[in-house]
Amino acid sequence: MTGPGGNTDATKTTSYKVVLPFYGYASFAFFIATALLFLSISNITTHYFHPHSLALTHIMALGWGTMMILGASHQLVPVLIEGKLFSNKLAFTSFVLAAVGVPLLCYGFYMFDMGWPAKWGGRFVILAIIAYLINVAVSMARSKHENVHAVFVFTATLWLLVTALIGLILVYNFSYPLIRGSSLHYLPLHAHIGVIGWFLLLIMGVGSRLISMFLISKYNKPKRLWLIYGLVNVGLVAFIFNFLYADSKLIQMISILAIATAIILFVNYCYRSYKQRIRKRVDEQMKVSLLSVLMMLIPVVFLIVILVLFFLSDKENTRMIISYGFIIFFGWITAIILGMTFKTLPFIVWNKVYHHLAGKGKTPNPKDLFNNTVFKYMTLIYIFGFLLFIPGILLNSTFILQTAALLLVITAGLYNWNVIKLLMHKPVSK
Repeated sequence: MTGPGGNTDATKTTSYKVVLPFYGYASFAFFIATALLFLSISNITTHYFHPHSLALTHIMALGWGTMMILGASHQLVPVLIEGKLFSNKLAFTSFVLAAVGVPLLCYGFYMFDMGWPAKWGGRFVILAIIAYLINVAVSMARSKHENVHAVFVFTATLWLLVTALIGLILVYNFSYPLIRGSSLHYLPLHAHIGVIGWFLLLIMGVGSRLISMFLISKYNKPKRLWLIYGLVNVGLVAFIFNFLYADSKLIQMISILAIATAIILFVNYCYRSYKQRIRKRVDEQMKVSLLSVLMMLIPVVFLIVILVLFFLSDKENTRMIISYGFIIFFGWITAIILGMTFKTLPFIVWNKVYHHLAGKGKTPNPKDLFNNTVFKYMTLIYIFGFLLFIPGILLNSTFILQTAALLLVITAGLYNWNVIKLLMHKPVSK
């Protein structure tokens, strides 16, 4: 999820020098991920624990999704708490640590070398998360306007830290027997804490604010958001307890039901925000973001199918599991970033370039700083690529998979073209 738009206090207090590197890095990581997907089709679709699959998953989760969120949150958190970000230097430190840690970690996975590259990569990522967590915590503590959205962000960051710590333990477990059993056994625990605790919780908290803000909606129900917050956290804690201690199908279903209910309530919250909007015209960027909200339901359906098949045969359905992961990272998370990037980044660039000229002469609108035609083509190509890839996995068709992956590479190329156009924008001469 990406940061706020408009001429807000956050834009004034959080330096663009801190935020823009995150956007650039994440965009490049997205292109690398799609290229790796295209070049490693035969390996990635064999098993989710394949070295190339592990590398791709972490490029998408950390290099693409998390780097984008960390950067944009430095703009958004001050808006949520109606106060200043504690430290721009700490924010930049978070970027440097993550920027070094992510490629080291992914290289270790790609080569399946759990020695110093993976270990140091994991350490740097954890330090980056701690730096970000301190920045958010102190910013909230100094503000007198904490709200449910900010609590979503803070709690999600705690879950991200837990995810990273478990991940580093699993890396070390290849060299030292820190935990019982293999690292593969604990992979679902690591993955679901990250997906549910970090991505789902944060996107719900931030999305409920941004969607209402961009639609200029009158709908505002904090109690509903607190209920969603409680359901996600209760469901996740139940999942962790069941995984580590109980191994009960009943607790597992209760966990899924709680999280699924939270997702349905969130979709309904966004729908009501849409229905009660003041701005009747909805641009293409918001349409993609709203589509991503509906896409949140797809992983739930796949997860239920996976569990039903497992209960019936007591065996993993590898293709369904790979499809499940693909839908999360290349579907729901990617779709919301593709839409929100071009609702937020133009305002950040506009404030960088034209803020000092406001009121002194004519300046372009933020939406004119990127090519909307390219955005439309990117969106169509992305949808076709995403929709093709799932049947490609299920049917095990190399031709369909390569075609779909190529479309996603083109999507990433067009996305980067527009992001670079924004980042390189210079003042329009009079």
